[in-house]
Amino acid sequence: MLITGIAGVPGYNALHYFRSLYGEQVIGIRQPTMWPLIGEGIVACDVEDAQQVDELWAKYQFASVLNCGGSCRLKSCELDPAMAHRVNVTSTENIIRAAVRHDAQIIHLSIDLVYAGREDRGYHELDPPDPVTVYGAKMVEAEQTVRQARPDACILRISLPMGISFNGHAGAIDWIASRFKQSKPATLYTDEARTPTYTDCMNRLFARLMARPIQGTFHAGGTRQLTLYQIAQIVNVVGGYDPDCLQGCPRIEAGPMPPRAGDVTMDSSKLADAIGLEPFDPWPADDTLVPTDSRWHYRMAKQFASSESAVHELLYRNPQQPGAVPPSRDDLWGNRFNQ
Repeated sequence: MLITGIAGVPGYNALHYFRSLYGEQVIGIRQPTMWPLIGEGIVACDVEDAQQVDELWAKYQFASVLNCGGSCRLKSCELDPAMAHRVNVTSTENIIRAAVRHDAQIIHLSIDLVYAGREDRGYHELDPPDPVTVYGAKMVEAEQTVRQARPDACILRISLPMGISFNGHAGAIDWIASRFKQSKPATLYTDEARTPTYTDCMNRLFARLMARPIQGTFHAGGTRQLTLYQIAQIVNVVGGYDPDCLQGCPRIEAGPMPPRAGDVTMDSSKLADAIGLEPFDPWPADDTLVPTDSRWHYRMAKQFASSESAVHELLYRNPQQPGAVPPSRDDLWGNRFNQ
C-alpha cells in the first residue's frame, strides 16, 4: 500500500495507522526536501517527477494507494499558480497514471474548499464546485484527473483533519496552538465554517474502504459544524492558553489575500448510506467543549483542567475510540528546529 503526502495531517496519521496494521507492506512518501521526516516505511520521492514515481511503483508493486498529497497553503497557491498546479495536479496525474498501469485500488482525498460557501444548507455531491481560491480550483482539476483515468476510484472530499502534524504547523490544531504557545495573537474567521473530523475516524474509514471499495465522489465531513473561530476557542481552552491571544473577525475585514471561502460545511449522508454507518464521531467528542458564544473561552478557562496532554487526549485523538498519536518532529529531533 502506498500513502502519499505524509507531511500533511491525514497522510501522516494514516501512515502510522496502517503501518500498525500491516507493517512493511505500507510505504509512505515525502518530498526529498522534507528530510527531517524519517522513520520505518518512509521513502523520499518527488511526485512531480513522473520517472521517480514510475521507479517507485516498479520497485514496490503497490496494490492500493491512498493519495493524500498536495499543498493547502492558500496564500502560496494564490501567488504561484504554477506551483499550485505542479503540487496538486501534476503530482496526482503521476500517481494515478502509475496506479492505473498497475491496476491498483485508489482512494483520493480532495477538500471542502472546492466550494465557495453558503448558508442555506450543507453542500451535497451534486452541487457544482465553485472555488474562490487557486488551491480549491486545483483540487477540482485533480478530482477530474482521477475520474477520467479511473472512474471506479473513490474520491473523498474531506474537511479539516484533526490530528497531529509532523512539523507542528501543518494542521489546524497545531497552527493555532503554535501561535498561542508563543503568546502571539491568532486571528480566525467567525464566518468560515467547516466540518472537522478526527484522524482516528478517518483512518478507520480508509481501512473500511480498502476492504470494501466504493466508487464515486463522496463528502467526508464530520457531524459537527464549527467556525474557525470556534475551533480556535476550543484549542485555546483545552491547551490552557491566554484567551487574550485569540482574535476573531469576519472574512471581509481580513483583506483580499488570500480569498476565503465561507460556510463550506458538507452533507456526508451519501457516504454514510454507501457504507451502512456513520463513520465520524463529532469533533470535539465532548459536547461541553463546543463554544456557545464569542466569550466562551474566557469563562471556560476558569473551569477546564487544561494541559498539553489534554490536547493530545481530547483533540488529536478521538476519546471514544482512541488511536495512537504519531511522533512530532520535536519528538524525533528534540529542539533542533526551535533554536
